[in-house]
Parts: sequence; structure tokens; C-alpha cells
Amino acid sequence: MSHQETDDELVRALLPAFIDEAYAQCDALEQLLLQIEDAPDDRALLDALFRCAHTIKGSGGMFGQEGIVRFTHHVETLLDRLREGHLMLTPQLITLLLQSNDVMRELVRLTRDAQDEAPQAAQARERLVAQLQRATACTIPPQDPPGVEPALCRWRVTVRFGIDTFRHGVDPIHLLDDVRGLGSVSDLQCDVGTVPAFDALDPQSCYLSFAFSLDAAATRAEVERAFQFACDDCELSITAIASTVPAQAVLQQPPRPRPVGPVGPASGVAEDSGFIRVHADRLDEVINLLGELVIAGAGASMLARQTRQRSLVEANQQVTRLIEGIRNSTLKLRMVPIGETFARFRRVVRDTAAELGKDVALEIVGGDTELDKAMVERIADPLMHLVRNAMDHGLETAEERLACGKPAQGTLTLNACHESGSILIRILDDGRGVQRDKVLRRAWDRQLLEPGVVPSDEAILDLIFAPGFSTAEQVTDLSGRGVGMDVVRSNVQAMRGSVTIRSEPGQGACIEIRLPLTLAIIDGFLVGVGPSRFIFPLDAVVEVIASRDTVTTMDARGRCCVELRGQVLPVVDLRSLYALDVPPPERRSVVVVRAGSRRYGVLVDTLLGQHQTVIKPLGLMLRSLRGVSGSSILGTGEVALIFDVGALGQLAATSPAGSGHVPAA
Repeated sequence: MSHQETDDELVRALLPAFIDEAYAQCDALEQLLLQIEDAPDDRALLDALFRCAHTIKGSGGMFGQEGIVRFTHHVETLLDRLREGHLMLTPQLITLLLQSNDVMRELVRLTRDAQDEAPQAAQARERLVAQLQRATACTIPPQDPPGVEPALCRWRVTVRFGIDTFRHGVDPIHLLDDVRGLGSVSDLQCDVGTVPAFDALDPQSCYLSFAFSLDAAATRAEVERAFQFACDDCELSITAIASTVPAQAVLQQPPRPRPVGPVGPASGVAEDSGFIRVHADRLDEVINLLGELVIAGAGASMLARQTRQRSLVEANQQVTRLIEGIRNSTLKLRMVPIGETFARFRRVVRDTAAELGKDVALEIVGGDTELDKAMVERIADPLMHLVRNAMDHGLETAEERLACGKPAQGTLTLNACHESGSILIRILDDGRGVQRDKVLRRAWDRQLLEPGVVPSDEAILDLIFAPGFSTAEQVTDLSGRGVGMDVVRSNVQAMRGSVTIRSEPGQGACIEIRLPLTLAIIDGFLVGVGPSRFIFPLDAVVEVIASRDTVTTMDARGRCCVELRGQVLPVVDLRSLYALDVPPPERRSVVVVRAGSRRYGVLVDTLLGQHQTVIKPLGLMLRSLRGVSGSSILGTGEVALIFDVGALGQLAATSPAGSGHVPAA
């Protein structure tokens, strides 16, 4: 195999890492642009923006992505002028940079998918390049005081690059190009004394050393800044040898050597950072194997108890504890802060507010709350619709808010927290709230309700989630097509979650999404009804009570009520609900569960205790079964159905008609 073929194979192998890094840098650049809009004079943010663009450009150059390099160079140049203070950062420039970041992300996507750029996209990119060049050309250099000539100094620069410079994404030639932007480079010498013989030369190692003179109206710090991305990968010496002004005015501190570090800033993650990248597919495989281990462990525990051998039971209990520890530690590997998802909506809020002509501030609370990575990816689209819906329907324009005595700027809040073993996400706005009269009229018009029928406030708000429902007067890019809130609810329910809405007229609205922490393995509470087995998520179980009176007042759907400590508790009977044709035992139990803020009871025959539950998807025949979200395999090989406590609670919510008897519990 030739050297060229070896290099090409290496590039193909490392290209996914470049794509992941480029996407991460684009995400970081977008968030920094949105942050700096509120703090345009923050030099640290400007430097971070420049580093992101420079990293994308440098990494793209390493992998031969000339399209990415050429376009990012224009972005980098504009950011450098901003960083040097030659250009004022304005909202228009931020918008231009955000659009440029979108193009950079699209170029990375084309690289990932091995696709060519469409002609229309190429033309749009060239127009954006022209805008970047015009913005850069408007740079106004700082003016020296009248009668004072700019300080011109000759610097002697010596730089010796470390052996791992190329591996860390640093291109010495690009650095020299940056230096040439400061002034005139002369007397350039390359030291080849450290270059090994050809047979011993490693093409991935750097053996370069340069020495040159630089005539520039720049301070030592400005010259040093040109090498900031290689500061940990080179030894750098900068000495003033001639100047038109006193040397002490130019050279404020003696040159200091730079140590050669193991990792440069373009490498993404330092060796001592404590992080390692693992492909998601490998982690999913471990989770699947862990699920099978939990099932096998449950079967072994059952067999050990049947033998009644104390030593075997104790040994198996130790194995079970270890499996549980492995389960908890492994599931934590998939947990990521939801704040990363929340932060993406800064751009959505900014663009949507501009489109609607509204002034909206986004607040993020509880961004460090952790959730399973798979859940984070699946909740992004429902959140996107809810955020845009709140801005379109909920928040008013500045004029409308001022007329109502509110601040001109509306507030949209994304809030996340852990509650009762699940995660609670709230989308709050301080807008006009849900207009109940408007919802009712639209429901009557669409025959969702009998004309003139006025249900409870909770039922009115729930109409918003009806398929095809919309209160928009006209179709726009944001609303009016009757597709959205029903899809949000179905997507959330597909994740074993629930969504509800609360609203106060004139004060705003709050949409609550409650989700399980993970989609893989949960702690369950196993119960039996005849030969059938069912599992409640353990965090939803409040208590278990014994029914001291035979329940005889069930309605046709298996619902009744019992009295619990002076309060009426709705109860659903699984035997009647699922038409289980088995006689009931003499004594049954009521499992009290919590679904959001509501509690209800479930009538069961036997209590089988806590059970580690591996969640399996339902088959096609059972997907329409109400109140059930999944299944699990028990140690005996039996299949148990896992309850969706939210959906099951809706079945128990309505008081049974004609029920006059309330048995005590």
C-alpha cells in the first residue's frame, strides 16, 4: 500500500471525529454569539468566538476540506477585526455571523454525508461571503493622536514547534500567514537540523523551526497573540531589535519561552481532562446486554429461593446487588444535562421574535438537570413546537404589553427539575394566557363539543391537544395548519410521559411535561391479577391498602370509588378493565399511585414486591391497549405489562355513573 493510500485511509478513519468536533464548535459558536449580544464588550467571549472559528478552519485544513477552510477564513477574519477593536459589534453583524455559522454547519453536514453542494446553496453562500467581505472592509483602524506617527518596531521571532503539533490540529503555515497580516516578514529561515533521515521520518510529526524578522506597528502582545493557538505546542521567543520609539515603550516585559505541551487547543479534549469519547452504539449495546443480565439474574434468584439453600441464596443476593450497582452506574453514562438542549432555543427565540416583531427574553432554570441521552434527543422536537407556539399565541407584542401594564419585553422560561423519580419540564410565559372563549368557539365549530356545552376549565384547556385543533385565524409559517399540539402529546406519551397545561387569563401559561429518567431499565412494583402480571413504576407507587369491603358497585369500565382517610379515591379494577375472565380472591388490595398531581387506586389480587424491570416495546397487537406503555420479561420467562400511570389515571379519573356506595379502605 502506498503512502498516499495509507494517508487516505487514515483520513477516512478520523473524519467522524472531525465532524463531531466541527459540530460541537458550531454549537459553541452559536451559543457564544447569542451570549455576546447581551455583552458586546466582553473580550473573553470575543476571544472564544475567534477560537471556535479558528479551530474549525484548522481542523478542516488537516482533513483537506478546502470549502470549509475558505468560508471559515472569512468568518475568522471578521471576528479578528472585532477582537482587535477595529469594528463595532452590532445586532446586524451578529445576525450575519449566525447565518455564516449555519452555512458552516451545512458544509460539515455535506462532508459527513459525502454530498455535493446544491447550486442554489452555493450561490447563497457566495452572497454571504460578499457580505462578510463588505463588513470586514468597513473596518476603521484606530487613529493615533494628531501629530503622532504610529510606532513601528522590528521584532525578531524564533519559534520551534513541538513533535505533536500536526496531531493537535495546528498548521504552522497558517500561523505564519496570520503573522504576515501584522506587517512585513523578512529574513525567514527554517532550521532543518532537527529533521530526521527519510527512513525515520514520521509524516504525522512536526520537526519545523522558524526564525524571521517582523516590521509591524504592533506590540509584543499582539505578535504573541498570533501564536496563541500553538502556545502549548511551541517554544516562542520575541525580541525587539529596532524601533522608531523608545524600546521600553514597546517591550514591556522580557520574552519568555513557551513549553511544549502534550495537547494543543485545537485537539478538542485534553488528555488529563478525565473524558473519553465512546460511540453511542457501543453504549446502547452495553445497555441491551445489561438488560439481559437483569432478566437472567431475576431467573437465577427465583431458582435459588426454590432450592432453599441458604448459602446459594446469599451468594445470589450478592450477585443481585452487584447487578443493581452495575445497572445504576451504566445508566448514569447515558445521563446528560438538559441545559444543552435548552441552550439551542436561544437561537429559536431570537429568530422567531424577530419574525413576529416581538421582544422576548429566554430564561433557563435547572439546566444542570440530567436526563437520558435518548430522551433528550426525542424531546427536542416537542419542545421546539411548544416554544414557538408560546411565542406566537401566548406572548404579546411590546405595544400590547405596555397597554396591559406589563413590561415591553416578554419572558419565556424553560425550567427542568427532578420530581418523584421523574423529570419535570415546564415551559412558562408571561403572556396573555389561553383564551378559553376562543378555544370553546373553535371546539363548537369543529364539532369537538356540542354547541353550547361548557365543560370545566381543565377540559377546555385539554381541547388544545385535540387532533387538528388550532385557534390561529390564518395560516402562517408558525401556526394555523392544525398540526402540532396533538403530535406533541403523542410524542411525549410514546416516551411514557404526560403533558398538561395550566393558564391564567392575562398572566400567562405553563405547559408541564413529565418524563421518566430513562427508557431502558426502571425499578418496578410487580402485582398480579389472576395469572396475569403487571408492573407499576416504583416511583409512582404511593402506598398499598387492603380493601375491607368487597367492591360491588363497579361501572361497565371497571371504575368505582373508595374512601381513604376521609377523601374519595377513584379506583380502577384491572379485572374488569381488561376483561380478565378469572374469579376474584376473597381479599384484594388497592395500590395507590400518583400521576402528576392526581392520585388514584388500582385494584389487584396479589402483591409480588419490587422488581428490576427491563423495558421492552409492545408488539403490534398490544400497542392500542390503553394504560400500558411497555412490557418486561420476568425471571420465570413470563411477560408482564408495564403501566402508563398517566394514561391509566385518565381511565380512573371520571367518577363512575350511578355509584352510590363508597366502600371504605
